[in-house]
Amino acid sequence: MTVRFIYIHIRVADYNVHVGKIAYINANYNLLIQIEETVISNKMKLKSELLVQPSGELSKKIREELKEDPKTRDRDLAAIKDWLRKQPHLPDEWEDMPLLTFLRGSSFSLEKCKRKLDMYFTMRAACPEFFTNRDATSPALREVLKTKLQGPALPGVTPNGRRVTICRGLYPSLDSQQITDTLKLALMIGDIRLIEEVEGVAGDIYILDGAVLGASLLGRLSPSVIKKFMICVQEAYPVKLKEVHIINTSPTVERFVTFVKPFLKEKIRKRIFIHKDIKDLYKYVPQEMLPKEYGGQCGTMDELQQNWTDKLIEYRDWFKAQDALVANESLRPGRPTNYDELFGIDGSFRQLAID
Repeated sequence: MTVRFIYIHIRVADYNVHVGKIAYINANYNLLIQIEETVISNKMKLKSELLVQPSGELSKKIREELKEDPKTRDRDLAAIKDWLRKQPHLPDEWEDMPLLTFLRGSSFSLEKCKRKLDMYFTMRAACPEFFTNRDATSPALREVLKTKLQGPALPGVTPNGRRVTICRGLYPSLDSQQITDTLKLALMIGDIRLIEEVEGVAGDIYILDGAVLGASLLGRLSPSVIKKFMICVQEAYPVKLKEVHIINTSPTVERFVTFVKPFLKEKIRKRIFIHKDIKDLYKYVPQEMLPKEYGGQCGTMDELQQNWTDKLIEYRDWFKAQDALVANESLRPGRPTNYDELFGIDGSFRQLAID
């Protein structure tokens, strides 16, 4: 008699409340189910809600905003997968969920999706400082995660379906490598969201807390590193950046914003809001969905940061497997991408030609 065990999770009201153990007996095809109750701690609840997905009417509205048609979605996904296989300089295959997230971030424009995917794999090759050595258990990354900066995406979404991320410093000064590692971790969270935003969101809101931002940090900011990061965010990831809110501002924070603005598209510059009072932020982001430090109810920043640290570690093998998924410029049809042109000093960047 052969017995095979399959473990399943039963979800009730978005919480894991039971674990089912199914024993399938090949000899007579009898199915035995044993339910084992588990006690959920508050920490486990937080982990199960790392990225709560929109549902019901809100999910329907988001799909309409993203121009996602359930009737043609699979066809569009198949078209992108077929296009990817035909590009000699790009990976032959990638997982369905990231590709679907790219389609959503491109409002289901196949041509825009192709441009973003090409740029994504191009930047992965062009910026090894961001896309290699992505092990969250390494001493360097662990130090940044634990003592330098917090940047968790929040569990919930706003009433109009936008995901909120809060970034705040824990230490007033970072060296150049720690600044680069901070940007690397931000992109690592972005990669996880390519997979885990299974229902899709209507855009992103970023809240930057400048309470701990030392003046010495400005002197260590590399224009080339910041520019590469901004190209990644604006051109290579399927991000719909709707708003940037800056709280706990200071002259140092304002100089930082002035430093970054030249690397932003004009439409993004117009979406930056500086708040003198945190209560002004509540006009844009519901207070209750914020961490406790900001008057909300979604846990503390330390708890949220730990949950994301655990998730980054969980993806350790996945990140390692992604190392090989880069653009090979020697195989690109036509003219290979010139990185010096891509990161030109004139502040612009070249659009990739897509077949």
